[in-house]
Amino acid sequence: MLLSETDAGQIALEFLMADWNISEDHREWFTVFNSRLVGESWYIVELGVEGFPDKWFIQVYDTGMCDPNYTFISPIRGSEGFLDFVEVPEMVAEVLVAERKSR
Repeated sequence: MLLSETDAGQIALEFLMADWNISEDHREWFTVFNSRLVGESWYIVELGVEGFPDKWFIQVYDTGMCDPNYTFISPIRGSEGFLDFVEVPEMVAEVLVAERKSR
C-alpha cells in the first residue's frame, strides 16, 4: 500500500471539498473522523462536520483516486431543513441539507 491512513483521509477530504465546491474558508468545518484500510488496496474514510451526526464514507484507492459513489448517512431527514443549524456557515448548512434530502 502506497498510501497511509492520513494520506487517504486528506485525499477524501479534498475530494469532498471539490465535489461540493466548498471554499477554503469553510474547509475547517469538515473533519476526518476515521480512515481504515480495507483489503490491500483501498481505504474507507469517514468524514463529517464536528458536532453533527451526518457522515460521509468515501473509498480511496491506493492509486489516490476516490470512488465518486460515496455514501452519506444521517439520522436527520432533509425535510427538517435548517432547524439544527445555528452557528454553521450557510454553505456548510446547504451541503448538509442537500445531502440529507438526496438520500
